[in-house]
Amino acid sequence: MTVIVTGARETAAALMRSIALMERNTTTAVAVTAGKIKRSAAQRISGHAHLPAYPATITYDVKRGAAGPEAEIGPDKGRSQGPLGNLIEYGSRNNAPIPHLGPALEEHADDLVRGVEIAVWQALK
Repeated sequence: MTVIVTGARETAAALMRSIALMERNTTTAVAVTAGKIKRSAAQRISGHAHLPAYPATITYDVKRGAAGPEAEIGPDKGRSQGPLGNLIEYGSRNNAPIPHLGPALEEHADDLVRGVEIAVWQALK
């Protein structure tokens, strides 16, 4: 029996293009969702009399990790009221928590899943 494989180089080249496109598109999906989470968290915590500067401290960074794109979303500790993030989100024995980051993440989790699905489908076309 003889097996002849044709088009292996072309298939490999197409897969390499798909991988590059998938990486670019999934990074975009993560960045778009991170922006939505940031805005939602800032909106949820806005209007508290003792935290006027805190909403503006919420930022996000997207980078490519070993497993793919990842985002870090939360208060910038270098900004006014930024170091209060953990205390605000989780509370303490003297302060009730004001969850805003966790609920914002939950609100947009499905958006991220959908964005990654779209990225994969576009790359495999």
